[in-house]
Amino acid sequence: MNSQNLWQGAGRRIYMNEVGTRDGLQMEQAFVPTEDKIALVNALSAAGLSKIEVTAFVSPTAIPALRDGEVVMREIARRPGTVYTALVPNVRGAERAIDAHTDELNLVMSVSETHNLCNLRMQRSQSFAALEQVIATAQQARVPVNVSLSCCFGCPMEGDVPQAEVLAWVQRFADLGVQGVTLCDTTGMAYPSQVHALVAACKALWPQLGLTLHFHNTRGMALANVLASIDAGADRFDASIGGLGGCPYAPGASGNACTEEIVHALALMGYDTGVDLELVVAAARALPALIGHDTPSQIAKAGCRLDLHQPPADFAALRERALARA
Repeated sequence: MNSQNLWQGAGRRIYMNEVGTRDGLQMEQAFVPTEDKIALVNALSAAGLSKIEVTAFVSPTAIPALRDGEVVMREIARRPGTVYTALVPNVRGAERAIDAHTDELNLVMSVSETHNLCNLRMQRSQSFAALEQVIATAQQARVPVNVSLSCCFGCPMEGDVPQAEVLAWVQRFADLGVQGVTLCDTTGMAYPSQVHALVAACKALWPQLGLTLHFHNTRGMALANVLASIDAGADRFDASIGGLGGCPYAPGASGNACTEEIVHALALMGYDTGVDLELVVAAARALPALIGHDTPSQIAKAGCRLDLHQPPADFAALRERALARA
């Protein structure tokens, strides 16, 4: 995209993927009741999100917050045009997800060896071998696969991850025939020029591969990184309602890019996200009662740019005094 046009979206379509119902809720200490999870997914569907990562098909011991994954996936109201995806770690998880009629399987590994060992208890080569089997299972069932690569923009234990290393892992999964790859800023280390370079390289090498960007707002650069990605040709982004989420291996890490904040900014710039901002903000404002604490969302707190307020109660007297002085 020509940089001079970045600031005028002119109706360009941007696809928003909601990850708060998985990536966000899995970090919560309190268990969100199943019926409330279903209602939240339904509210996000009604708002027009392109994709919703509904849950994860993992061991309930590993992520007890999502132990009701099958029930949630089976009982949500599915909106035509929305893809309902789920995180799966292994073949058993893939089989459970497929049985629950999941539209897409999302697989995860890290491009950082240290982070992969900490997060998944495996070397990268071991993760790749396991995910090969999951991909084969999904392909046999004709279910699309997306692979989310963690730490593409830096590892809090190793530092910078070379771009060539990231591209090599994308190539390995592209060779296996996956439909999409997500470049994840798992620990909020990405910065705009770095993002632009990596996105541009991926778009040039794999123009037909579905490319998604996943940013965290740990250092306040999520929106800037989204804009850098758009400028480099990206049009798909993960985001989390209320800005929920985080990373246990990144000290001080905040949640994901906030859905309503990104949608709000892009709408003001003339991009078409297909998302009803009013409905998303309403869902975000209902979150604190659901999870038992406040969220990072600035839009939920301050409102949208043109949500106007009444003047102070003594405004008429203020005006009269000003006129008298004139």
